[in-house]
Amino acid sequence: MTVKTEGIIKIDKELCTGCRRCAGICPVDAIEGEKGQPQIINVDRCVLCGQCVQICSAYASAFDEDIAPREQKMKERKMLSSVKEPLFASYYTGHALEVKEALGNLSLFTMVQCAPAVRVAIGEEFGMPFGSLTPGKMAAALKKLGFNRVYDTNFAADLTIMEEGNELIKRVTEGGVLPMFTSCCPAWVKFVEQDYPELIPHLSSCKSPMQMAGALFKTYGAKVDNVEASKVYSVSVMPCVCKKFECERPEMNGSGYRDVDVVITTRELAQLIKDADIDFNSLPEEEFDKPLGTYSGAGTIFGATGGVMEAALRTAYELITKEQIPSVDLQFVRGGEGVRKAEVKVGDLTLKVAIVSGLKNVVPVLEAIRAGKADFHFMEVMTCPVGCVSGGGQPKVLMPGEQANAYTNRTCNTYVHDENMEHRKSHNNPEIQKIYKDFLVEDNIHHLLHTKYTSRR
Repeated sequence: MTVKTEGIIKIDKELCTGCRRCAGICPVDAIEGEKGQPQIINVDRCVLCGQCVQICSAYASAFDEDIAPREQKMKERKMLSSVKEPLFASYYTGHALEVKEALGNLSLFTMVQCAPAVRVAIGEEFGMPFGSLTPGKMAAALKKLGFNRVYDTNFAADLTIMEEGNELIKRVTEGGVLPMFTSCCPAWVKFVEQDYPELIPHLSSCKSPMQMAGALFKTYGAKVDNVEASKVYSVSVMPCVCKKFECERPEMNGSGYRDVDVVITTRELAQLIKDADIDFNSLPEEEFDKPLGTYSGAGTIFGATGGVMEAALRTAYELITKEQIPSVDLQFVRGGEGVRKAEVKVGDLTLKVAIVSGLKNVVPVLEAIRAGKADFHFMEVMTCPVGCVSGGGQPKVLMPGEQANAYTNRTCNTYVHDENMEHRKSHNNPEIQKIYKDFLVEDNIHHLLHTKYTSRR
């Protein structure tokens, strides 16, 4: 399997001061160089989490006369010419320009999806307080940009829970490979493939919600709108830089085409909105389009660490026991960076789970699994410090002292969004029930929604 990783994240040697803050935050020691000298990224080690982009504070000054002009650097970074923000040393290649061009191509039928963490962060790009919850304004902005269909990754998050929950139950009851690992985070998956390939069978075969949605856009979504799949241009708005890598994986073509054509980050969506001169703050609330924009509270909490686990437990409990879960608010799996373990009584089964946030924290757990000393069934891993709300593609928090506040507020409002939803369990989402009835059958479930992983060692 060959997927291009060079060029997704780079360090500008003209701007890098060699402070090595990026090296300190890198979870896989992929940043190399002497202190005080420009750093380089070891692309064979890098998992493309983008935390180096988040922490970088070295930027191009208007007084620097010995560096390439700003216009040249923006062109190299594939940025919109209207972007006014500073150019930092560590950056990722942009795709907003590509999306802008696609929106102007009338031969394409454009569909867009937004990850759960985007709606609790994008408002910060428009002067709103940290963690402002703006799903309605975000949907309205996407419609003003000209997308034909504004859908939501949260729908596919609900679908992921249905598939992942059933996979877990089958592994536990029929003697499959345990513990089962979540597979939503592409940086985590890449890390397993390159550092612990012998543990690949532990990964859930489920595609990430983004890739499930992409496959459905060009099949089910195309049928809903009676358009040719070849004309569908699929865009994903993500808090995650590694999603740019994930959409290029050659196996992500269940629709018969590249399922997700392009990924832009939260910051890039904000740049597109500003480029179109849209007043985000004054936009009226609008709904996501149906059917692939209907979601439950369980779908939205994927954005916070522990959210995938909580969503899975809400559904697994009811699938196994055929009874309502006593409380949908499973506080014991929520939390910040680190490793948390818990036991959940599910009928006659005691389900043992682990939640790991921050990739550096997972190595001792993997070593225990490798040594046959791990006594649990299911493990969620998120590469970024407190899950997707702290992803590398989220708005930069320039003042270090404000970072914790930003992450806390984004997380809190993720759960507020969940609490205010009509349905809070994935299996109660009426559009999920409908898609299984009308479209997803044994012949296409595995092909569209599941995948395989390969050693990168």
